[in-house]
Amino acid sequence: MATLLVAGALQTLTFSPFHLWWLGPVSILLILLVTIPLPAKKLFAAGWLTGLGLFASGASWVYISISEFGNTPIPVSVLLTAAFVAGLALFPAIAFWFWGNLAKASAVRRLILFPAIWILGDWLRGWLLTGFPWLYLGTAHTDGPLAGLAPVVGVHGLTFWIATSGAAIFAAGWLIAKQRHTSAGILIVATLVPWLAAPALNRVDWTDISNEPTSVAAMQGNIPQLMKWDPEFLKDQIVAYLGMTEPYWDTDLILWPETAIPIPQDQAGKIIEHIKENLGEDSTLITGIPWYGVSARTGEFTYHNSITAIGNGNGIYHKQKLVPFGEYVPLEGILRGLIGFFDLPMSSFTPGPQGQGPLIANNTRVMPFICYEVAYPDFLARNAVNSDLLLTISNDGWFGDSVGPLQHLQIARMRALETGRYMIRGTNNGVTAIIDHRGQITARIPQFERAVLTGDVFKASGSTPYMMTASWPVLTLALILIVFVRERVIPKN
Repeated sequence: MATLLVAGALQTLTFSPFHLWWLGPVSILLILLVTIPLPAKKLFAAGWLTGLGLFASGASWVYISISEFGNTPIPVSVLLTAAFVAGLALFPAIAFWFWGNLAKASAVRRLILFPAIWILGDWLRGWLLTGFPWLYLGTAHTDGPLAGLAPVVGVHGLTFWIATSGAAIFAAGWLIAKQRHTSAGILIVATLVPWLAAPALNRVDWTDISNEPTSVAAMQGNIPQLMKWDPEFLKDQIVAYLGMTEPYWDTDLILWPETAIPIPQDQAGKIIEHIKENLGEDSTLITGIPWYGVSARTGEFTYHNSITAIGNGNGIYHKQKLVPFGEYVPLEGILRGLIGFFDLPMSSFTPGPQGQGPLIANNTRVMPFICYEVAYPDFLARNAVNSDLLLTISNDGWFGDSVGPLQHLQIARMRALETGRYMIRGTNNGVTAIIDHRGQITARIPQFERAVLTGDVFKASGSTPYMMTASWPVLTLALILIVFVRERVIPKN
């Protein structure tokens, strides 16, 4: 069973900063080598061990936010991190249990079903209890050979083919052992076709990219996390961002990161007026800012994590996908006050309404996403439809010098690739970057430095195939495979 822990951990190496995308099919092959012979009743434990290897290696960076910035004792932080990882591992455990119950002891059925079960497990993890849409195998292919397929099938489609490839390698080995070399050769060739054809799709322009550049200046303040919400330091933060912006007031689009103005908009009138007075005639400044006011829908007072456009633009967007414990506390009446982690600053936000439109910046439709929202592939694709440009702001300072912020950047790159749109990414301490419509970084500044990123972005029009269908084709294919097996169309062995 240690092999399953290793197989899960290998998947973490496919992502940034390691970029060993080729380990994806290897990991799947190792999983199948262990699980295909197992009795169905043992597959739940096998899936849990696989998930434990993946999430312990790839998502345990939450320890930093719990311990260092959550004011939580180390033993409690270790316990909470372990619970987080073990809880996430239940998703592949449930998927593997379902897999065993559908396929029973048939190796053929298990192989056919495996990619479908893996994808449905990923989808469930990205939806249930607000979701954790992180560490999808397809994300590794921002720099891999399957990247060209992303605008067509999305990250779940890429993951499906990676899982299919691992299963095909297993099946080819089994056929060779049975002296069925021709069948093995046909299977290998069929499996290789998308891997060989996808790079050619990188040259396809799914969207129309304007020739007219929009100049960008993104401020990375590198405000220490422990000082960001200190009332005595609030003025210094604003002064720091204003000072950084001083040479760039005439830039087309100026970006400040998440909650760069750390006071609600109803208290920030003087700051906003100062910004308006200094901005160039055709310039727009977009900044993260908390928003407090009466909801037009419910008539109740609400508190949002928001982003707004100032100057030659307009609009405000309220974050819809909130991070549990970081932006809201489940079972708040019970957990508040128990430990520091349940009382983090700005952890009482309300989700924004659905159907919010883009911000307008000098006649450019800019669709914003705040922090964690960029990780939701279908959510972003749906909201990007009526936009010219994508923008995401974040404060990854919660995760220190870990792989978390680098994984977050790679996820943003996948969203730009899927939608065929430029994306500007503004963060408090990195990684601040400009990403083009093919998911490639055209400009970036180092982490943990106070710096200004400058560059150009270009508006896009039209939609990629993935934007029009989201993940429904691959999810439907997964369900068809399940029905195919359920109806016993294939042999039992």
